[in-house]
Amino acid sequence: MNFSEIEFLLSAHNLKQLPEATLPEVAFAGRSNVGKSSLINRLIGRKALVKVSGKPGKTQGLNYFKVADAMYLVDLPGYGFAKVSKTLQDSWQGLISSYLETRETLKCVVVIIDLRHPPKDYDTQLLAWLKSQGIPFLPVYTKMDKLSGNERMKNAGLLDSGHDIKAGSRVLFSAKTGQGREELIQALTSFLQPG
Repeated sequence: MNFSEIEFLLSAHNLKQLPEATLPEVAFAGRSNVGKSSLINRLIGRKALVKVSGKPGKTQGLNYFKVADAMYLVDLPGYGFAKVSKTLQDSWQGLISSYLETRETLKCVVVIIDLRHPPKDYDTQLLAWLKSQGIPFLPVYTKMDKLSGNERMKNAGLLDSGHDIKAGSRVLFSAKTGQGREELIQALTSFLQPG
């Protein structure tokens, strides 16, 4: 899969605005400011196709990117951001869960988790919900460049046990250095195989 052949398609704020469900989709979910945009930019080999903001709550719709006329990457609004109004949070939640539950071309949800922190309730809830719905997901522990090798392994182990994840079913990643990019591409490719 050539992730560098990519274009922004649209930002959907309700399900009627979604593109026709003809191509496989991979969605990216994570808490606000966990580095979703940076991870997607590193994955596709671009500096700023996906807008990166220091201000949490910037992504407000489902942002669709078309890859090589073969698939869509979907950047979901971040969750768990307190400074956004409750009404807006609720409307995001409704849009995101409706999308995740009903989109038949969705192949995988990449759940981005900050490697530096112990398991957080929001992440635990999302992973448990995806499991209960039978929606395939791939945990990616990001910001690995911020920790030493020993700390990485220790923290990854804590997240694995806290979220009931097997080490072989997640990826360690750094948007800054690109470490883990090949592993992420391989994992995504396996989700995209006709099965």
